[in-house]
Amino acid sequence: MSTSDFSETTLSASRRPERLAFAASALAAMFWGSNFEATRIVLESLPSWTAAASRFAIAAIAILLWLHLAEGVKLEVLRRNGPAFVALGLIGVAGFNAALFLGMRSSSPVTAALIMATSPLTTNLIDAAISRRRPTALSLIGMAISLCGVALTVGAFSGAHFGPGDILIFAGSLAWALYTVGCRRWVREASPLETSAWTMVFGAITLGISAFLFETPVAHLAQATPAAWGATLWMALAGSALAFVFWQIGIKHRGPAATSILFNLVPVAALLIATAFGRSPHLSQILGVVLAIFGVLLASGRLFPKRA
Repeated sequence: MSTSDFSETTLSASRRPERLAFAASALAAMFWGSNFEATRIVLESLPSWTAAASRFAIAAIAILLWLHLAEGVKLEVLRRNGPAFVALGLIGVAGFNAALFLGMRSSSPVTAALIMATSPLTTNLIDAAISRRRPTALSLIGMAISLCGVALTVGAFSGAHFGPGDILIFAGSLAWALYTVGCRRWVREASPLETSAWTMVFGAITLGISAFLFETPVAHLAQATPAAWGATLWMALAGSALAFVFWQIGIKHRGPAATSILFNLVPVAALLIATAFGRSPHLSQILGVVLAIFGVLLASGRLFPKRA
């Protein structure tokens, strides 16, 4: 094997974790996209705080079991990152999802998905401000193209005016941007699974306390429909436990700015799920999907990768 062949093989191997992280982050975004339709189903049977708390109670139990079996629970990691885990759980789990479930009372799934699509732009701006750097021109162009695609994708389904629910969901998108940046900057020597597990536990505790303060969760859960329970389980396992871990993998290997761009796939997934529920897409929406994916690939450097 020549030196050049060896170098190419080594470079390919070194990029493999980044490629897997890219795929994991994209899959997380698709799972989250499915949550909007699932949230609509759950809110037909459960009030907002109870719905959010039950979702993350199940998710926290599942991800703690996963952590125990896969890596073991390391108390030194919890001691080292306790304040960060609590803050991130309050911001990115409790804050984000409280805003989503309360906002979805008066907002539609696709309108909510469009609002959430502003999160990558916010994340990049926050990360750039903290790092005191300017985002690259290609990254900004890609983000702008992707956001245009998102707007085109959900345009035919939205059309609702911006109300209190939409404002709450926008606040949730800001919380998610802070969570994405904070996981990279505040957490020290913790695996993606550990970060996801502990932030989810503290977020679930906060949501549970809120549910008992504002509602009667036990009584509501006893009357929940099978469809609501099924949607809750989906959001807890796929749309929370798996998605959070996959997102953390992306943050660890690719950084918050590059990972956040993939959040623009969330409304694309929301459109696909809406189609599966019987709402056929318009041509403009199909074009929007293509445009959004193109923008994601451009901004993340997948179309024009740097050569060594």
